[in-house]
Amino acid sequence: MGENPATRPAPELLIMAAGLGSRFGGLKQIAPVGPSGEFVMDYSVWDAARAGVERVVVVIRREMETDFHALRGRRYASVVEVAYAFQDLDDLPPGWAPPPGRTKPWGTAHAIRAARERLGGPFMVINADDFYGGGSFARMAEFLRREAHDYAMVGYELGKTLSPHGTVARGVCAVTVDGHLTGVTEHTAIEPTADGARALEQGGGERRFTGREPVSMNFWGLRPDLFPHLEESFARFLAEHGSDPKAELYIPSVVDELIRAGEARVRLLPTSDRWFGMTYPQDRTDVAAQIGELVSRGVYPPALWPA
Repeated sequence: MGENPATRPAPELLIMAAGLGSRFGGLKQIAPVGPSGEFVMDYSVWDAARAGVERVVVVIRREMETDFHALRGRRYASVVEVAYAFQDLDDLPPGWAPPPGRTKPWGTAHAIRAARERLGGPFMVINADDFYGGGSFARMAEFLRREAHDYAMVGYELGKTLSPHGTVARGVCAVTVDGHLTGVTEHTAIEPTADGARALEQGGGERRFTGREPVSMNFWGLRPDLFPHLEESFARFLAEHGSDPKAELYIPSVVDELIRAGEARVRLLPTSDRWFGMTYPQDRTDVAAQIGELVSRGVYPPALWPA
C-alpha cells in the first residue's frame, strides 16, 4: 500500500524577499498596505498558516536579518516557526565569483538555491511583494500533501496580473489538456493593450497575447529533489552569463528546462483568487485599496498580528 497523504508533513513556505525593488524605488517588501500597517507578505504568512503551513523560511540579504526579525519575524513566530536563508552574491558553485560591479541578486532561481540547506520536505515558493489569495495557498498545500513526486504551479490569468504603470515580467505557460505544464516562456516586458497584452521583445519586435493565457506569478510547489537540477542550471547560466553584472536566472526557466527534458511533471493549479502586486510606486495605492476591500468583507481582520 502507498503512503497515506494524511501522514505526510505539512509543506513549508519559502518567501523570496531579498530583491532590491529597483523599479519600485525602494524595499517594496516592507511597504505598508494594510489598515494596521501590514505588508503584503503578512497576508501570505496568514493564509499559509490557515492552510496548514507550520514553518516559513524567508530569503533575505544577510544585513537585513536583525531588522527583519524585529519588524516581522517575531510576529510570524506567534503562529509558525521562522527561519532565514541568505541570498549572498558570492554564494555560487565552486570556481565562480561575482563579476566586478555586480550589486543585484542573481534572480529567483538563485534565491531558491539559497535555501537549499533550510528545507527538508515539499515547499511552496512565493514572492514577498505579491498577494496570492487564501484559496491558492489551501489548494497548493492540499496538492503537496496528496502528491508524492510532481511539482505544481498556481496559474493566474495574464490580463489580470498587469500594471497600468509600466511593463512587467511574466512567465507565460503552455498547458496540456490534462492540466500539466509543457513549458514556461519568460517575457521581461509585458504591458496591457486594448485587446489583451503585448510583450516587447529585444530588437524592437513584439508578441501579442489575448490576456487569458495562464502565467506564473512565482507561486510554485516544489520538492528538495529540485536542488541538484538547480545547481546544474545555475552553473550553465554562469558559464554563459556570469560576466554580465545584470543577468538573472529565473525559476520558470529552470522548470521549463526540466519539463522539456522529461525530468519533471508540473501540475497547473488554476485559481479564481485575485492576484495583485507592486512593481511600481503607483501600484501601492491600488494594492492598499484591494486589501481594504477584503478587510471590509471580513476576509481578513483589521489587524493580523499583535503589535
